[in-house]
Amino acid sequence: MEDILKYFTDFSAQQQAQFAQLEPFYTEWNEKINLISRKDIENLYPNHILHSLAILKFMKFKPQSRILDVGTGGGFPGIPLAIALPDVDFYLVDSIGKKINVVKDAIEFLGLKNVQAEHIRAEDLKVGSFDFVVSRAVAPLPDLMRWSQKHISKIHKNILPNGLIALKGGDVKAEIKTLWRGTYANATPVKKYFNLPHFDDKYVVYVQS
Repeated sequence: MEDILKYFTDFSAQQQAQFAQLEPFYTEWNEKINLISRKDIENLYPNHILHSLAILKFMKFKPQSRILDVGTGGGFPGIPLAIALPDVDFYLVDSIGKKINVVKDAIEFLGLKNVQAEHIRAEDLKVGSFDFVVSRAVAPLPDLMRWSQKHISKIHKNILPNGLIALKGGDVKAEIKTLWRGTYANATPVKKYFNLPHFDDKYVVYVQS
């Protein structure tokens, strides 16, 4: 929790309480379902919650923005972002039903009013358009864009044009080169925001729709 408060000093008392509740919530669920590596659950705040919030450091979405979290798993990055941005609407999807059940439990447990979750593959989603699609280490960028493109609105209201914001590791420059020619994309090191060793090879990748 100290990692969150170190890098984010303007969260309300309610938001701080919600972030504090994530540790017992995910620790209990992780004993039933392997949401996070059993060896890594002790690093929930820096490696998973803070990592999710790198998107917030990259860009703070305007109120009433609609964000789709593709392949959310146990709720990352969507749940931490929804706590941080209560005036932004989030829609979290995953193809694994038991993980979405955890997400739905988290929404109720935390009292989040700005989040919906659905057990569905992103490519089968019928819900309307979104300003941005976010994702965390789910699939290669071309696949993410193929799944996301039809869900991204053509009406822009944030600082950056609508598109995909993905948390990625490894050789992201090579991965960006696999996108369609002419696609605008850039990668920002997470280390720019959070000076922790875990983020040495982690990036926030933005792909314009």
